[in-house]
Amino acid sequence: MNTVCVFAGSNAGERKTYAQEARNLGRCLLENNIRLVYGGSSIGLMGEVANEMLTSGGEVIGVMPKGLFRGEVVHRSLTKLVEVDGMHERKAKMSDLSDGFITLPGGAGTFEELFEIYSWAQIGIHDKPMGLLNVEDYFLPLLNMIQYSVREGFSNEDNLELLTVDASPQKLLEKMAPYQRPHLRPKWKNRNDDED
Repeated sequence: MNTVCVFAGSNAGERKTYAQEARNLGRCLLENNIRLVYGGSSIGLMGEVANEMLTSGGEVIGVMPKGLFRGEVVHRSLTKLVEVDGMHERKAKMSDLSDGFITLPGGAGTFEELFEIYSWAQIGIHDKPMGLLNVEDYFLPLLNMIQYSVREGFSNEDNLELLTVDASPQKLLEKMAPYQRPHLRPKWKNRNDDED
């Protein structure tokens, strides 16, 4: 992976470890010569990752819709800022620029970014690695929800193989590096298939 897209909260969260691990991820990306693509904000966990890389000379590309500049406080020290017209274009651009994705703790916007890229992988739009930086087990409820959707027949169990999970930024990158898209069963199945 030469370029990783990071999805992360525009708030810092209640625990100091969220920001600490965001900075650790920035250092790990830098040490592994990986370029960062992210939402372009200077605040929250997004800003923590970007600042850590920028202060040590890393390459950071921000992608932000013009209408969000005031609210999200666009980062003024980026290597490159890509301006887009809306949120859909933002996600598509970040995906096009990246070789993989890492999601940090965040709120609804972060979940939305993660699930869009996760569903794209399910249906074959991309075959890039996707990692969850599971700081303080933040993503445990989400992983449980995905597993529950498998038990209830809404998802295939092998789709869980699309997500790589670790609490350590370096270990997460190491796990993601050899990623090969798993062979997935068809997403849709006929109810009668179970009755044969």
